Amino acid sequence: MSTSTSEHATAEQATGQATEHATRRRGIVRAVLAGGLVLGVGAAVTLAAWNDSEFATGTFGAGSFNLEGQETAGGGFTDHETAPGAALTFVVEPLNLAPADVVYAPFAVRLDAATTTDAVVTLSSVGAGANAANLTYEILTTGAFGCDAATTGDVLVPAGTATTAADAATFDLTQGAAAAAGDPVNLCLIVTAGGGLVEGAAATVTWEFAAESVSDND
Repeated sequence: MSTSTSEHATAEQATGQATEHATRRRGIVRAVLAGGLVLGVGAAVTLAAWNDSEFATGTFGAGSFNLEGQETAGGGFTDHETAPGAALTFVVEPLNLAPADVVYAPFAVRLDAATTTDAVVTLSSVGAGANAANLTYEILTTGAFGCDAATTGDVLVPAGTATTAADAATFDLTQGAAAAAGDPVNLCLIVTAGGGLVEGAAATVTWEFAAESVSDND
């Protein structure tokens, strides 16, 4: 059976188009594969990373804390860490009291030069002896060291306070600057004999000034 020239040409054209289409398809497949390889290499690279660290170290040490007291004008500040502590010097003779007598004694406290923090001081008193219940006291804070009948100041502990008063008052102390002692708080202690004073009997009163350091975070 014979075919025409046009039919033969059409067949060759169809074969050529099929071959060209197959060639383009293989090219696309190779391109996709190549792209896949490139993506694969890129993914492998991202697995590597730069590493770096920073470190910080704190060094810690304890400061110093010490309260000291002064009982006489020329005596200077010293430590009196245990009872009975400093012997107060009263302006009026305290060993020959009669009812309604009043005696006066100065005292001062401060933080020493080595102290590295401020403080809160809590004042308490303990009375002992037959006449302890017949004595009351008052404490003033004063601008200068000294205490007598003419002394004035701010009331720290009110008059009439019993000699057995716990936590009678609190006040602040400030550390000194540049290795210097802190400013003192000057006190005037005023003791009054009551009407029930027992003749010939004795009493002692011990005042405690308990200082507690103040945290820098407060």
